[in-house]
Amino acid sequence: MRIGIAGIAGRMGRLLVEEVRAAGASLAGGTLRPGSTAQPAPGTLIHPDAAALFAASDIVIDFTHAEEAVPHATLAARSATPLVLGSSGLSAAQAQAVAEAARLVPVVHAANFAPGVNLVLALAEKLAAALPAETYDAEIVEMHHRQKVDAPSGTALAMGRAVAAGRGTTLEAAGVESGRDGHVGARRTGSIGFAALRGGQVVGEHTLLFAAATEQIAITHRSFDRRAYATGAVRAALWLQGRPPGLFSMMDVLGMR
Repeated sequence: MRIGIAGIAGRMGRLLVEEVRAAGASLAGGTLRPGSTAQPAPGTLIHPDAAALFAASDIVIDFTHAEEAVPHATLAARSATPLVLGSSGLSAAQAQAVAEAARLVPVVHAANFAPGVNLVLALAEKLAAALPAETYDAEIVEMHHRQKVDAPSGTALAMGRAVAAGRGTTLEAAGVESGRDGHVGARRTGSIGFAALRGGQVVGEHTLLFAAATEQIAITHRSFDRRAYATGAVRAALWLQGRPPGLFSMMDVLGMR
């Protein structure tokens, strides 16, 4: 299998190169992000643009930026090249465009490719189903490095969606409480709260809290190394081989649904 990597010289790109080789797959090369001064690993083939990358690859892994998600998904559909998409912070319109492309080609899109995070998401849904929203408030606290541009993080939002699903609703319908400041009034029953912290070089930390008057439950996942995301993404790429068109998640890759 020839695996191509969009943004091959970035922090994730270089880890993906190592994980592709460790998995015994063939590296089809990659692209550089526009304006990037990062240097790819020695001996890495650099394609002039994304179209050339998709043409040369059996599967492409993309961890670049939300703005590249739709162009890359469109190229994947046109070239019939499966796509592993790790970009977070997609708008509703961008997510819909990716879903449309997945009608023609298999796509794995996940907010987080670390296996542990996906297990936490499964637990979040089960806990939310068992703990009534009327008495257990759900709060999500996340912290990332100071360079992260979106907040709340994609993983935090995925946790919120898992909680909402467990309660038989959607995140939008449940209501989001984020960035509280000043006299905002009492907490709304059934809403899902978010707090985003930024600083230093924290890879990623997420805590889901269920708080009632009589008890509190907390589940925390900490990422110490971005390699967990790279390993999961390559695992997803290998899993995609031979799959029919469709929009899949890391839950599918892990056999959890």
